[in-house]
Amino acid sequence: MPDPLASTADVVLRRLRPDDLPEFQAYRRDPEVARYQSWTPMDDGTARAFLAHAATAPLFEDGQWSQIGIASQGRLVGDMGLCRSGEAVEVGITLARPAQGHGTGRIAMELAFGLIWARTGANRIIGITDARNAPSIRLMEACGMVFVSRDDAVFNGEDCVELTYALPRPQPAP
Repeated sequence: MPDPLASTADVVLRRLRPDDLPEFQAYRRDPEVARYQSWTPMDDGTARAFLAHAATAPLFEDGQWSQIGIASQGRLVGDMGLCRSGEAVEVGITLARPAQGHGTGRIAMELAFGLIWARTGANRIIGITDARNAPSIRLMEACGMVFVSRDDAVFNGEDCVELTYALPRPQPAP
């Protein structure tokens, strides 16, 4: 297996791969998990092709989304989207319901922050969520992200409010 992108004893960020299909489809087809996500569920063939592409796609190419896997105890429990745009990198996270509420998301986000700082010249990381998605708001705040804007939006044909959070690049100690 290729080296992880980043890891702790409990959580591993790694490339997605075609053999992740059963776990990937299980959480991506869960309506509660998908409720505030911009993606739509995929049939198995489309998901297999998506996973194969994500396994080798370049990370942090300007304007391109990349997906990486979140694993715990050797199993895929979620994925993260990363999109560099100029000096910012947007992050998004999807976690299977059994992995929610146990710190996995916070650890994955913090690992992703370290990966972003190490591999890009980005000066900030941003996260955008629906104002009704209280767990996402709590996660971003727990990771040190700060509220920066509130915007009216339309999501899946429904009026909503999007909240944007940001985390500036840490300054080196003097």
